[in-house]
Amino acid sequence: MGQFDNVRENLRRAYETGRDSVRQARAEARTAEGEDPVAEPAPPRPIVVASTSVTHRDDLDVPRGLRVAGAWAWRVLLLVAAGVAVLWVIGKLQLVVVPLIIAVLLSALLSPLVGILGRARLPRSFAVTVVMIAGLAAVVGTLTLVINQFVDGVPQLSKNASDGVAKIQDWLKTGPLNLSESQLNGFFKGVQDWFTNNRETLTTGALSTASTLGHVLAGVFLVLFATFFFLRDGRRISRFIIGLLPERARDSIGGAADVSWTTLVSYVRATVLVAFIDAVGIGIALVVLNVRFAFSLAALVFLGAFIPIVGATISGAVAILVALVDRGPVVALIVLAAVIAVQQIEGHILQPLIMGRAVAIHPLAVIVAIAGGVVLAGIIGALVAVPIVAVLNTGIRHLAAVRRAEETGAPPPGPPDPTGPPAPGEAEASLSPLPPGA
Repeated sequence: MGQFDNVRENLRRAYETGRDSVRQARAEARTAEGEDPVAEPAPPRPIVVASTSVTHRDDLDVPRGLRVAGAWAWRVLLLVAAGVAVLWVIGKLQLVVVPLIIAVLLSALLSPLVGILGRARLPRSFAVTVVMIAGLAAVVGTLTLVINQFVDGVPQLSKNASDGVAKIQDWLKTGPLNLSESQLNGFFKGVQDWFTNNRETLTTGALSTASTLGHVLAGVFLVLFATFFFLRDGRRISRFIIGLLPERARDSIGGAADVSWTTLVSYVRATVLVAFIDAVGIGIALVVLNVRFAFSLAALVFLGAFIPIVGATISGAVAILVALVDRGPVVALIVLAAVIAVQQIEGHILQPLIMGRAVAIHPLAVIVAIAGGVVLAGIIGALVAVPIVAVLNTGIRHLAAVRRAEETGAPPPGPPDPTGPPAPGEAEASLSPLPPGA
């Protein structure tokens, strides 16, 4: 070991001697050039990178704006492809997805009633059962009244419609068009021939309708079962789903789900209240004017109000047409004035007052959402498009607020405004998740 230590000491001395000689040579060179011999050498000049997004030297010849546009383009295309894939899966599973969405909306509507019964110390399952039975009884009773009124009034309405068609035929003959009998007969014969030639198509459509009826019945049962379990076990379901996410994202996603559920409850409550007021207003006008199917038309207005802007317009047009056939043009004009007045009150007073800022969406976004929903899923798509947009709007804004708070060090956004739609005790009946560890 002593000999090894000597060798190591000799190597160290030789290394120190070499370093001293190099330093002395550098000092002599600086002295010869007139510089300070004790000054440290200047650090090397940093290498300036033209762009951190350039991975190849040839990319420097491409303008930066074009490179940025290309980077955005392929990312946007990737998002569009992912969205198309999601829509394709939903389209394949629409018989399951659509009933589940409707069940979520019904759960948002009925959850306050379940919360009230829960605060009355009733068991959770029993409270949900009572609310479901009461809701079904209300729907069945309304449908019974509508069907009875429809059956009683159809014969007279059909007679009035036939008289109206006869008046139109007389007007076509004696009016400005001055059509002859042969021209009218040719027109009606063409319509009859069309029905004859397309009998097979119509029969196929009827068979398709029968198949669709079976799907509708299956969807109704799925809606009932899903609504029951969402109301009873919604909190547990949401906790399970959020528990599948990475632990770092659970708090933010849980908060977004909470405020989104609050928005959904607010939207459904406000929509039901606005629809009820619309139906009562137009229904009173129809009753006063003695128009047939007043209750049925009021029910149609109530259902149509769930599709913002478009639904109220279509249901009001149906009421005007029925008034025109049943009572004549003067009454139809009065009904038109009543429909316009109710819609103006809804748009300028009820919607801002009841909806509030919690679900405030620009009218253009509403129209675009309804149009997209109609294209993708027909009437059901138009029904669920606006609440989906409202929920996504609230959830995304909450996540953006959480991110800004993390970047700036500000306190995270708090819970929803307690003066808003849901009362604090009603959270027990919601689908909103509990915080992790709660």
